[in-house]
Amino acid sequence: MDKKTLKAEERKLEGRKVKTLRLNGFVPSNISGKKIKSLSVQVKLSDFETIYKEVGETGLVELDVNGDKRPVLVHNVQKNAKTDEVVHIDFLQVDLKQKVEADVPVELTGESPAEKQALGTVVQYINEIKVEALPTDLPEKFVVDTSELAEVDQSILVKDLKVDRTKVDIKTGADDIVVKVEPPQKEEVVETPIVPVGADGEVVAEGAPVAEGEQPAETSKEETKS
Repeated sequence: MDKKTLKAEERKLEGRKVKTLRLNGFVPSNISGKKIKSLSVQVKLSDFETIYKEVGETGLVELDVNGDKRPVLVHNVQKNAKTDEVVHIDFLQVDLKQKVEADVPVELTGESPAEKQALGTVVQYINEIKVEALPTDLPEKFVVDTSELAEVDQSILVKDLKVDRTKVDIKTGADDIVVKVEPPQKEEVVETPIVPVGADGEVVAEGAPVAEGEQPAETSKEETKS
């Protein structure tokens, strides 16, 4: 993947004053990491969104803070629950010679023959895989081909994922299920009980004497057999 550069500026505004930044199209952000002093910055929202779509949280970004270029990962993105607008970003500055841990997304591709033939349903158990690698070796994503799943109960495990394990150490359990073909669930038919109603519209208790003009309660099949 080509190196992506994102421009940033040191941020002076804090607290509620950052609302002004957002109104002007900027996002308040922070840079943190091992052996570095945390720094408050701001980035242009439109520039960030363009790069984030390409790199996610595992792609390396060169953050240019007024000429000071820092290798970072997008560590956390906070969004407004109502509008889904990005309101804050945490960048993790990394050492290119030291391994880091990251959660790599899982993406399904292909069409399962089992699902195509209505034999079962493909269920994704894991959405992210935790790995450890050098920042430049972090996978962008794990692509799982479901066209290999032709039978019910057939699955793909973490240990089946294709990756260069000399560079990437997978921390998620090797035998954890990533995706599996589950059998179709049978719909349970629930019988609606018949409730006896008196002539005046009131519910008659089961076993109670029935007055003239009222409908008696139906006897259950179990009671008929006994």
